[in-house]
Amino acid sequence: MKVTKLQIEDISIKDIDKMLLESDYVSNNEISTTLYLSFLLGKPMLIEGPPGVGKTELAKVIAKSFDRDFFRIQCYEGITFEQIVGEWNYQKQLLHLEAAKNDSNNVDEIFDDEFFIRRSLLNAFLNDNDSVLLIDEIDKADEEVESFLLQALGEQEITINDLGTFQLNNDLIVILTSNSQRSLLDETKDRCLFLYIPYPTVEREIEIVKSKIPGVDDDTVSHVVKLVHRIRDLNLMKKPSVRGTVDWVKSVSNLGTKNIDQTMEDTIGVAIKTESDRKRVVKDIFNKG
Repeated sequence: MKVTKLQIEDISIKDIDKMLLESDYVSNNEISTTLYLSFLLGKPMLIEGPPGVGKTELAKVIAKSFDRDFFRIQCYEGITFEQIVGEWNYQKQLLHLEAAKNDSNNVDEIFDDEFFIRRSLLNAFLNDNDSVLLIDEIDKADEEVESFLLQALGEQEITINDLGTFQLNNDLIVILTSNSQRSLLDETKDRCLFLYIPYPTVEREIEIVKSKIPGVDDDTVSHVVKLVHRIRDLNLMKKPSVRGTVDWVKSVSNLGTKNIDQTMEDTIGVAIKTESDRKRVVKDIFNKG
């Protein structure tokens, strides 16, 4: 189902809940409401929250649920304008100049679109189909890159030196995620709808696990999820992600639940990722060591 700003008033927030659930994403009222408003207002979503709560997955599921093309920019320290938007194909330009060196009119031609290698941002803007663009972990990029994105986020256009300004060509939903490694610019926040996704409640996490592992034993899910929540209350270097909970339930179910706590202790590496955290969990949760 394609949803545009003109059509969003024809569906409800409960409809969005249902559509996301059909793609195995268990939403809540805040998530679905923010998504509804993003469609309605045509504004990007800035999603913050601890690692492993489903921020990236939500963007993918939105594209799947609403039948949109999906583009992704994975940010990292040192990412550049060229890696986000595109870059000139210098080798092709040089070959063109060499082939036409006796024709001065061909010099300007090397700044045509055919000599520009498009990256995810420009591809998402110029795509013919309605799309979702995920700018993942924007907090890892530096402020200069973030500042460049302001034009795309606010004015829905991209300016490239020597090539011109490109207008948005489809009904694009932009989703930025952040793990709060640094504070984002106020200008970025002003252009976006804000959504914070915390670790889910016990009840919602049980629903999430059941949606990912159909037919799993209810008691096993409840036991593992409740124990994971106790673990997250500890002072750990890396708390178990929701993905870790799903994998732990799957592991315990496969190995047997006759002595479920022992099975969980034996498979602790599924959800706990550092030795210091493992020792803390074994001591404080399993009462050993």
